[in-house]
Amino acid sequence: MRNEVLENKKAVVAEIQEKVLNSGSTVVVEYRGLSVGKMTTLRSQLRAEGVEFKVYKNSLFQRAIEGTDFAEMKDQLVGPNAVAFSEDAVAPSRVLAAFAKKNKQLILKVGVVDGKVVNEEEIKELSALPNHDGMISMLLGMFQSPIRSFAYAVSQVAQVREANEGAPVVEETVVAEETVVEEVVAEEAAVEEVVVEETTEA
Repeated sequence: MRNEVLENKKAVVAEIQEKVLNSGSTVVVEYRGLSVGKMTTLRSQLRAEGVEFKVYKNSLFQRAIEGTDFAEMKDQLVGPNAVAFSEDAVAPSRVLAAFAKKNKQLILKVGVVDGKVVNEEEIKELSALPNHDGMISMLLGMFQSPIRSFAYAVSQVAQVREANEGAPVVEETVVAEETVVEEVVAEEAAVEEVVVEETTEA
């Protein structure tokens, strides 16, 4: 019986190590005073975002991170804690921070994001970022904006030409067209610089 308990503990320690090392994000929260109903609601919200939410004994979690780059988390592993794991680097922080705003019993404590230990304030900062789909939408928007501007500019020039059809070529129209094209090219270059910077940071 004793050997079985010991083996179970070893298995849990190994599980924690595997999840912390391989998850895009790990966030530890304290849930003291949170009702069963609210915990159920929180689990449901996290599950909807693909986030796993588990409760471990602090002693086993502490043992799992001993000798790792995350050992500094041990000081926060006191009290009734639960841990959120996700492949998404932002989802756990976003869901937990939003829930904590409405439920003061839930306390953000510490976490690991992309291999770096983060504190409560950093978790809150991460919570303001969009999820993966949101980031993709932002990038697409940045790419599409110059295209929309260019299409609009071309249509406006075409309208001016139609209005002046049969009349001598108006120099201002040509200058305006060249200016619009230059602005669109400059905007596209600015977007490329932003995307390169975000890609480099990621």
